[in-house]
Amino acid sequence: MNAGAAGAAGPGPGGAGGYDPRAFEPFAVTVDLAVLTVRGGVLHVLLIRRGQEPYAGAWALPGGFVLPRESAETAARRELAEETGLAPSLVEALHLEQLRTYSEPDRDPRMRVVSVAFTALVPDMPEPAAGGGGDADRARWVPVGEVSGPAFDHALILADARERVGSKLEYSCLATAFCPPEFTLGELRTVYETVWGTTLDRPNFRRKVLATPGFVEAVPGAARLTGGRGKPAALYRAGPATVLHPPLLRPTEGQAR
Repeated sequence: MNAGAAGAAGPGPGGAGGYDPRAFEPFAVTVDLAVLTVRGGVLHVLLIRRGQEPYAGAWALPGGFVLPRESAETAARRELAEETGLAPSLVEALHLEQLRTYSEPDRDPRMRVVSVAFTALVPDMPEPAAGGGGDADRARWVPVGEVSGPAFDHALILADARERVGSKLEYSCLATAFCPPEFTLGELRTVYETVWGTTLDRPNFRRKVLATPGFVEAVPGAARLTGGRGKPAALYRAGPATVLHPPLLRPTEGQAR
């Protein structure tokens, strides 16, 4: 019989029955945030440097403990603002997606800690404060490819977050938010290549983008030189669609990129 059934069958206020919370070892709940952006054509993640043990001096994802009277998402926004110095109004406006729950027994050397991780892929993010708050003594944007040996299991969380945002680009029009108001298809392709970590075939990409209703709209008569000897590239703006149909799927091994 499970605990819920036993509680429902037993006496006591609220149907609590014989439930005894002292019979279970206490554990903590934390939040971790993998906030990603594209800066200078490179995928970056927001990291903090830990100022306290465990892992003092190591880089880690922003995060911390959930307080008794707050939700996981509320804790995530509070910790992100405290540890990075980003304006609370900016943090409150971020679209955070719950990524996964990480619950391996030994993931934190202090005690049993279960973490609810969130992720976001956002454009136009400012520099964090020079020194964070709480147990963070510094915060900065770090190229994802340069992240080495982060604290706790944050390498796994970051890998999962990159996979999630990569999938988001397949089905949404988010990539246009990382382009200028008027952009070339080459600039749009660069966003996909940066997040996906792969090189895409130019003609295939162009064909798929232009065949997707509402993804982009041509800017009549506008063009931009792109550094080569060819003719100027046509300019586009974001279209009215928010969801890509059909999706723009990442190439798999053996497919033309």
